[in-house]
Amino acid sequence: MLYFCGMNKKVFVSGCYDMLHSGHVAFFKEASQYGDLYVGIGSDATIENLKSRKTVCSEQERLYMVKAIRYVTDAYINRGHGMMDFVDTVEMVKPDIFVVNEDGSTEAKRQFCAERNIEYVVLKRVPDAGLEERSTTSIRNTVRCQLPYRLDLAGTWIDQPYVSCFGAGWALTISLEPTIEFMERAGMSTSTRNAAKKIWPYQLPNDNSETLAKLLFCFENDPARQGHVSGAQDAIGICMPGLNRHYYDNNYWPERIESCQDEATLVWLESHICLIPMFPRREGVSVVAGKQVSAEGVKRLSVAADACWVAIMNKDIKAFAAAFQASFEAQIAMFPSMMQPGVQEYIDMYRGQAMAWKMAGAGGGGYLALVYEDEDRMPTDAVRIKIRRSGM
Repeated sequence: MLYFCGMNKKVFVSGCYDMLHSGHVAFFKEASQYGDLYVGIGSDATIENLKSRKTVCSEQERLYMVKAIRYVTDAYINRGHGMMDFVDTVEMVKPDIFVVNEDGSTEAKRQFCAERNIEYVVLKRVPDAGLEERSTTSIRNTVRCQLPYRLDLAGTWIDQPYVSCFGAGWALTISLEPTIEFMERAGMSTSTRNAAKKIWPYQLPNDNSETLAKLLFCFENDPARQGHVSGAQDAIGICMPGLNRHYYDNNYWPERIESCQDEATLVWLESHICLIPMFPRREGVSVVAGKQVSAEGVKRLSVAADACWVAIMNKDIKAFAAAFQASFEAQIAMFPSMMQPGVQEYIDMYRGQAMAWKMAGAGGGGYLALVYEDEDRMPTDAVRIKIRRSGM
């Protein structure tokens, strides 16, 4: 038998209510038939601890949305921890009835209610008429991550102090919209992007892009970690929209960053660069094995990066292709292990068609970036790039 709001029964429910959907509303509607409905909401800290991920919506945003639902009398952020984080909220509300979904029912909750003489009610998941059954997990599985990827154009490796200690220089990167799911270990900064997912699961927050890049760089590179440190160009390339160049001088973070958001320039780049998938960098391959870093080699790298930037600013395709190629040749001269077996075969396939080529990122496999005089000449199976604009 159902109770009704006029009888002044207090009903309590508790949950995360992240990515609020029709299933939550249907649950609130049914629970409210037992009396005045009060909702306990898991805090950001509790959810991150239980589910090892950040929430999509902050606790204050979730509180705002839940309170706006007409079936809810009031709502609160639970201040406890773990699966029983609602204890203090229940003590404050003093409900007559505790309602749970069948997949959220536990013996601990049932015992908790019995000790306090609170009626314990378990509901089945039933969508409202005409609606599909919804759950946060099902929605999460269909939502595609919108975090950008990074494509390096010239000068990269200079972001490592063991390179820039031989001579300062610029690295050029562009931030790419996730038009496809690029393969892992392929030079598109997927490892840094995977680190970013732990902070921002679906998209970058609306904040200063350089600040976000610094946060991501520090998050990925634990100061206590020994060995390889991911270069700052990865975090910058992901977080900072458009075309960027960053100047390194024997340090992990660049001394300065210059950005180009000019629409005509970004469209020009999109019309001349495409990507060819090769194969992921093989397990156990070290692209730094046998490195031969020298002042002369770094000078070649930095000169090519300078020339690449000037060519882009002038929209000079011949100069751009020459600088693009020169940067790649400077890279593989210092890091010959970038040219793993199978890479040369892909280069040879496009040598007579493309104006220039290089491997994305640190090489060893992945994607081959090609420069063409115009997009009509690009291979039909090539991946076209879409540069992320400011504000997206």
